[in-house]
Amino acid sequence: MQVLDDPQTFSNAVSSYLSVPNGMDPPQHTRYRQLLDPYFSAQRMRAFEPACEAIAQALAAQLPRDGEIEFMSEFACEFALQIQCAFLGWPPAWRTPLLEWIRKNREATLRADKGEMERVALEFDGYIRTLLAQRRAAGDAAPDDITTSLLRAQIDQKPLQDEEIVSIVRNWTVGELGTIAACVGILAQYLAEHPSLQQDLRTEPALLSDTIDEILRIHAPLITNRRVTTKPVEIGGRHIPAGQRITIMWASANRDEAVFGAPDACRPAEHAAHNLLYGAGIHACPGAPLARLELRVVMHALLAHTRRISLVPGNPPVSEVYPGAGFASLPLRIE
Repeated sequence: MQVLDDPQTFSNAVSSYLSVPNGMDPPQHTRYRQLLDPYFSAQRMRAFEPACEAIAQALAAQLPRDGEIEFMSEFACEFALQIQCAFLGWPPAWRTPLLEWIRKNREATLRADKGEMERVALEFDGYIRTLLAQRRAAGDAAPDDITTSLLRAQIDQKPLQDEEIVSIVRNWTVGELGTIAACVGILAQYLAEHPSLQQDLRTEPALLSDTIDEILRIHAPLITNRRVTTKPVEIGGRHIPAGQRITIMWASANRDEAVFGAPDACRPAEHAAHNLLYGAGIHACPGAPLARLELRVVMHALLAHTRRISLVPGNPPVSEVYPGAGFASLPLRIE
């Protein structure tokens, strides 16, 4: 919390590439957040909810009536992909290349292959630049969606540059495709391990939102973020020089025994005030309202279309490898 509450000392400007807005400090960060936060307003969330529900219900309706599935590839990743395309107004034809891009980005990240990571990033940038060119060519006939809206947005009375829009969309997409899929898998696995809670949520869906946040506190879908010190500082009795890169461990902080007592205990009401699932301070996740909507809707659909979700004996889940989170593979039995 010392780091999060002191952005002047712990800077977010850690990337060698343009990162809008999460790789910026005030006052630049403030201007971009003022532009982007309205995209996640309560009004926009209400408008998007029917589309979100339609996607979740359609996927849940395709679940086996009584059988096993590989949940990550067949449900969680597919939901994240479809919901991202719907929110940004991207064509369905993009789903297959985006899935391939996710695979290549994951493999390059796991290998820590910086050259390949740069090539994969440029490939994604090419998708977005092509779409922006198509929207500009369409003029007034362009779809009235978020992607088109970003083309018309201004900072300091100047239109956003293509590289700024690409950075914004890249940040949203990486967060959506990777983190939302991880969240859906973590939630399904937890409920499979806790059948009584699973049944409670079926009978009392009003408990979903708070319980989702608490499960994701226990099992983090995002492990770390970076900062860099702007001056010498002492934290936890340790002296850190200026210019030192540091890593914020969200997964550790959200299981701090000094704050949460027994960190594995699922106590939504008791732990909500200290839950750092979506961060804190000026860099708290702007997309939190969208994520909360999507996760509530998809879990409600999943529970409504099933009688029981359970793990598969002899075929345990396979955890993702850092810096990923959640599960690389999650076999589940659906009844």
